[in-house]
Amino acid sequence: MSILQKLVLASGSPRRIQLLQQAGIEPDRVLPADVDETPLRAEHPRSLAKRLAKDKADKALASLKSEEDYAPAFILAADTVVAVGRRILPKAETIDDARNCLGLLSGRSHRVYSGVCLITPGGKQRLRLVETRVRFKRLPREEIDAYVASGEWRGKAGGYAVQGLAGSFVVKLVGSYTNVVGLPLYESIALLSGEGFKAHQNWHASRP
Repeated sequence: MSILQKLVLASGSPRRIQLLQQAGIEPDRVLPADVDETPLRAEHPRSLAKRLAKDKADKALASLKSEEDYAPAFILAADTVVAVGRRILPKAETIDDARNCLGLLSGRSHRVYSGVCLITPGGKQRLRLVETRVRFKRLPREEIDAYVASGEWRGKAGGYAVQGLAGSFVVKLVGSYTNVVGLPLYESIALLSGEGFKAHQNWHASRP
């Protein structure tokens, strides 16, 4: 008898949902886990990404356990941090945020870190960190103005979305592209598969 597996995504990010769908995985439930994302004093960007991913997974688990019909499930959480050196860039919410981020990234290399945390139905916790290096071209003021006017930056770590218009800013990318979008697919699927989740069970249905 096959055991019904359920996957809970501890994020309301449309990008993360779309990336899982791209890999043939449809979360059984989307459970955004809001946590305080303020960095601790002198916290390294990579440490922040791991801590927040773990906090989101733990919060989703606690929320599920409070439900009367709680059934153990795989819980997947992630957090993405953009940094220049040790300087952590914010998730841009204002025009000033976006301009400051783009001005700092212009003509420079930066790093994108994603922490990915998986909690299995049995309570085992796995945590991975993925790092991608990205270099932007030099951005003239008129190009920054045009990108800010697009509104695409809103709510994005570092003030840009690589899968959108800002893809034209990238001179070089070393590492996982999907990490920069918001969820490193290779590492996420490897975590799930390594703990017994049948990540490829729906692929037969997607054949043309």
